[in-house]
Amino acid sequence: MLKIQIEKALHGIGSEMRLQADIEIEEHSFVAIAGESGSGKTTLLRILAGLEKAEGRVEIGDEVWMDGTYALPVQQRKIGFVFQDYALFENMTVEENLLFVEKDKALAVELLQMTGLMPLKDRMPGRLSGGQKQRVALCRAMMKRPTLLLMDEPLSALDPAMRQKLQQEIAVLHRAFGTTTIMVSHDPSEIYRLADRVIMLERGQIIADGKPKEVLLKTQGSQKFSFEGELLDITKVDVIYVAIVSIGQQLVEVVVSSEEAAHLTIGQRVTVSTKAFAPMIV
Repeated sequence: MLKIQIEKALHGIGSEMRLQADIEIEEHSFVAIAGESGSGKTTLLRILAGLEKAEGRVEIGDEVWMDGTYALPVQQRKIGFVFQDYALFENMTVEENLLFVEKDKALAVELLQMTGLMPLKDRMPGRLSGGQKQRVALCRAMMKRPTLLLMDEPLSALDPAMRQKLQQEIAVLHRAFGTTTIMVSHDPSEIYRLADRVIMLERGQIIADGKPKEVLLKTQGSQKFSFEGELLDITKVDVIYVAIVSIGQQLVEVVVSSEEAAHLTIGQRVTVSTKAFAPMIV
């Protein structure tokens, strides 16, 4: 069991706020931390890793990692950390990046085989794609067989197809090594695929905590469904107006009335919704 009871002042845009978290996380579970930028997600991960100080207490199993003025050094915490920017050693091969963490050749080979990197073990990071680099970073994080794996938006820089492939590999490693995993993510589909629990932060406060479907699904049953996106353009076509909205990785055309067009502004966040629950999936 991971028990977190922490507080820390955060400096938001234009005002100060406090990160407050009182959370218990079961061993071997996969938890996603979601919320707007600046809500305290990364700070929470850094506190768990020992990279930032905070008030309160953190304990995992029978080990106390933080309590008042006491803080267990980063090197003594059984954690793996996967950053968004890979943070690989550019002067080392793929295999050397792993062995730098732990001189366990058998484990390195096992991880490289599980992630399909074995043919690239002698390649330098500069000759790898973004997806391959993130695989190496993930393998390196597992080299100490961490009790706790922390991931800060590890796949955000990758294209959708590569993200989905690495999501599968993350799930496989999570199960194979029995880690407790905490991942920061903005991607609802990623959270739904990987996590068994999602904690939503807003200005440092927990506003939702539950199963991904319960927290992320905004409508159920016969209610209308909706998608949020960015309004990119509005053009007049004959007697109607057509709005171009960016939703996820797609552009969508929506017919709007002249009255609606008059109240819309290019660049604003909008919600595209339907009143009739009769979708078609092709």
